[in-house]
Amino acid sequence: MSKDSPKGAATELQRDLTTLTYELSEEVAIVTLNRPGARNALDVRMREELADVVGEIRDDDRVRAMILTGAGGVFCAGGDLQGLKEKRNSAQSYKRISDLHLWLPSLVNMEKPVIAAVDGPAFGGGMNLALTADFILASDTASFCQVFGRIGLVPDLAGMFLLPRLVGLQRAKDLVFSGRTLRPDEAKEMGIVHSIHAPDQLQDAAFSLARRFCNASTLAIGLAKNVLNQSFNLDQRAMAELEAMAQALCMDSAYHKEAVQRFLDKKPALFDWERMNKEESTT
Repeated sequence: MSKDSPKGAATELQRDLTTLTYELSEEVAIVTLNRPGARNALDVRMREELADVVGEIRDDDRVRAMILTGAGGVFCAGGDLQGLKEKRNSAQSYKRISDLHLWLPSLVNMEKPVIAAVDGPAFGGGMNLALTADFILASDTASFCQVFGRIGLVPDLAGMFLLPRLVGLQRAKDLVFSGRTLRPDEAKEMGIVHSIHAPDQLQDAAFSLARRFCNASTLAIGLAKNVLNQSFNLDQRAMAELEAMAQALCMDSAYHKEAVQRFLDKKPALFDWERMNKEESTT
């Protein structure tokens, strides 16, 4: 267990990772971008390792939620500018970016809650990597920036898809065209950040939120997440069909049947957000 891991974290899983760390703690997968000397920049190796780890988390039934964070007081400074020095033609540059979308949809549509814990800068691709999460928790020293325009580029890592859906088209244009830096309070006001915490409390806050989902129905959350993710792309009729199919699957699940029986037997619900709020406030 790393020094900064939340209390009760399990032994780090053994794997050949050089740019990330990955540990499973109490049904929560914790993935840490771990190139602090390079401000956790997304080099080719990190992208490959993220693809592998995301696939493993997706398929691991032990995992009920995921946290994505960065080491060394930085979330991610974006793409590795050292790699941009390499000479490429347009076809090679196209492949470099399009290859990201072989695994990125698996993170965006992960059928488990994903929480980004952002301390320090989340710039460029780093900001867009954070946007793939369902909830972004930020430290009060975090900063966000669509920095691409400063070097004559456009947002990648799905930023042009994800950002307008969070903040609206006009605000997305403001952030992309200007390349200005957002502080946590403005990012929260825009709907990018879910909550703001002191740096030394950020990881515990992210872990506490992730743990809340461990008693929820992974099937229901996964289906709801994937249908909601289509809500800006499909018309009402198509959404209604997805809703009906998702509900039919949930109604046939063991989790739903047990939840109904617990209600009939007047037993506490397995998943009760208000009760969890009260329990946390008394500890």
